[in-house]
Amino acid sequence: MNTPKGSAGTDGQLPNNLEAFWMPFTANRQFKAKPRLLTSAAGMYYTSHDGRSILDGTAGLWCCNAGHAQPAIVSAVQQQVATLDFAPTFQMGHPLAFELASRLTTLLPEGFDHVFYANSGSEAVDSALKIALAWHRVRGEGTRTRFIGRERGYHGVGFGGISVGGIVNNRKFFGPLMPGVDHLPHTHDLARNTYSRGQPEHGANLADELERIVALHDASTIAAVIVEPVAGSTGVLIPPKGYLERLRAICDKHGILLIFDEVITGFGRLGSAFGAQHFGVTPDLMTVAKGITSGVVPMGAVFAQKKIYDAFMNGPENAIELFHGYTYSGHPLACAAALATLDVYRDQDLFARAAELAPVWEEAMHSLKGVRHVIDIRNIGLIGAVELEPVPGKPTDRAFRAFLEAYEKGLLIRTTGDIIALSPPLIIEEHEIGRIVDTLRDVLTHLD
Repeated sequence: MNTPKGSAGTDGQLPNNLEAFWMPFTANRQFKAKPRLLTSAAGMYYTSHDGRSILDGTAGLWCCNAGHAQPAIVSAVQQQVATLDFAPTFQMGHPLAFELASRLTTLLPEGFDHVFYANSGSEAVDSALKIALAWHRVRGEGTRTRFIGRERGYHGVGFGGISVGGIVNNRKFFGPLMPGVDHLPHTHDLARNTYSRGQPEHGANLADELERIVALHDASTIAAVIVEPVAGSTGVLIPPKGYLERLRAICDKHGILLIFDEVITGFGRLGSAFGAQHFGVTPDLMTVAKGITSGVVPMGAVFAQKKIYDAFMNGPENAIELFHGYTYSGHPLACAAALATLDVYRDQDLFARAAELAPVWEEAMHSLKGVRHVIDIRNIGLIGAVELEPVPGKPTDRAFRAFLEAYEKGLLIRTTGDIIALSPPLIIEEHEIGRIVDTLRDVLTHLD
């Protein structure tokens, strides 16, 4: 392999050696033969190592909801690292962790009043699964150890997350995973819901599969159901009308906790603070990450209803109630970034902005109907997907080539399978929405 040469650093040239970094979720050999390096970012744009401006159509990786290099967030992190770089949160604390938790609870649905910190969506999911198991145990229902996920679901890459997740390539290399996990069917129905705008009409009945699973295993063995309100990483699968409501009702009927994985849908992506409010369905636990700091510092969290937290608050006051946590839970830099991010969301009214732009986004996305290779378009809030007809015998090939061509034309998109997924920062302007769509139209029109 010919490794590109150049001086290391942020001067726009290539590092001396690309080989040492084993890149995640990446075709390493393809990338290192022709690397795509981003050296700076501001607002809606990255700058590439060869000096080109790249419009960010994916908010980094579904995470930079406030855009890049927001001055208030940058300043907050800079000040914090010089003030308190680290403080433990095992039997100790620091003020920002408590301030942030209080701020976050004001954004949550009624009944949510506690925050457990993690450092990523993957950690947040594994934490939520452990909290669910422990909650049933402290209530005397320790037989409830089974989890129900969903086909094509993505819940991070911890062993818990990939066990309840349902993306085949994320699972198949890693053995039997966690025992006692079952899966609901996914909700993707191209035959009946093609080119839906917002929530599809058909598919609420798919939630009734939970009743079959309960009958198979017995409710007394099931701890929780976990779903994404909108399944993002698998290609933007939007819940059919009535589907989430039906899941909530079945969980209530059988005493099963409902967990919403809001790592993507949280913090304004749908035009509301969280998907729970957007869809009007309240879970028992919520997991978040990404937009909590607008991607500036890694952070995740589990939001718990009062009934969950209170069940643990028995026994001696000096006893640890939950034997779980991370060295970096509530890290001072992450808390500073998150507090500043919440200020930006509030001061720039970005959640409302996303709601106002959603109809513009919808019209722009659906203008691609009829473009070469397009077989479906889906949208909700500021999320969109363009599904492409696969090349026979070469799944993922067409979408990946579209990704490469779009990058060459100054647009960053994300692909999963043969689906182009889009989730721009909430600061996007209408002309930039137009540029995303026009670039995709050009790329797809000229793509084999």
